[in-house]
Amino acid sequence: MYFDVIIAGGSVAGLLSAREISSNGFSVLVIEEDYEIGTPEHCGGLVSIAGLEELGVIPFKKTFDHMIESAQISAPDGSCFDINSKKQKVIEISRRELDKQIAFQAQKNGAVIKVKTSFQEITDTGIRTNEGKIDCKIFVDARGVSSLIHKDRTGIISSAQYEIYADWIHKGQVKVMFDQEKYPGFFAWIIPSNEGKGKVGVAGRGINVAEALDEILEGKENYSIIRKIFAPIWIKGPIENFVEGKTIIVGDAAGQAKPTTAGGIFTSGMGGVYAGQAISKFLKTNNRSELLEYQKKWIDRFGKEFEKQIFARKMLERIDNQTINKLFKSITPEITKDISEKDDFDFHTSSIIKLLGMKGSIKTAQTLIGGELKKLWR
Repeated sequence: MYFDVIIAGGSVAGLLSAREISSNGFSVLVIEEDYEIGTPEHCGGLVSIAGLEELGVIPFKKTFDHMIESAQISAPDGSCFDINSKKQKVIEISRRELDKQIAFQAQKNGAVIKVKTSFQEITDTGIRTNEGKIDCKIFVDARGVSSLIHKDRTGIISSAQYEIYADWIHKGQVKVMFDQEKYPGFFAWIIPSNEGKGKVGVAGRGINVAEALDEILEGKENYSIIRKIFAPIWIKGPIENFVEGKTIIVGDAAGQAKPTTAGGIFTSGMGGVYAGQAISKFLKTNNRSELLEYQKKWIDRFGKEFEKQIFARKMLERIDNQTINKLFKSITPEITKDISEKDDFDFHTSSIIKLLGMKGSIKTAQTLIGGELKKLWR
């Protein structure tokens, strides 16, 4: 059996690659090790409408859950502020349905999709799966964070996310909770799927995420857990090479999720789109430089933003709860209004800069953290 391209991983990046390649008339096989496209759903499901449109996806009714109106950000001492997200047009989507929707786009273009089929190894002429050998000209690794575990464990942290029915989850309001002792280097979150249901999650370095999440829920009443997901996330930014011989690496496997939040529907999705376009050109010309254009295009688009997010993450990992509490007390209504009205969900370093005091009148933050903030500003 032969395909021009075999893609391992049936999530956003891999499926968008398949859609782009098959749209140019080349044969594509997508293999997914799980029993269903869209499962398990690790993602929080937040994405901007503008981001989805650029990915070439207009959400089906089943995919689109609702608009996010605000985000409440809280400090360890309980102090908080709200960001109005209406102008940023952020939506919460069902990742199960989004992945299926993109799979449908790819299949309509001619791609073949097989579930319960796992990648085992690269061979001289293609790859080996649990069902045998398949030949191909290009192999695309879109297997997610699992591809990075043997490369660099320092960029991986544990996370847990529970789907919950609860009367304290309110439609349209995301909550983010910082606490360096409970969730070192990351945070906890509540993302609504609708009124009375949503996702509660936590990630952090060196912690038992199940215990941390159970502790959050201990203080809550009237809830039912309907699903538990445990998955590693990658927060170290892009890997060095997206192209290794005739293997093309996309999405989370290429480190294309945001270092600040590990969200990657748009940034990883665009990796899939750019890779698919580059592979199509290579298959037409047999010119290897076309493959290398994929990484250049992604870095040109997201490289500087990710560098700043990586630095912001390093700062977060080294400040303590007392510092976070002081920073929160320094955030003014003018700052939150400026973020609400002007900033971009997909390129959010500008929001971090404002919150840390590089703009406006937050002198406390500059005193607390010092000259390192200037690296974010550049």
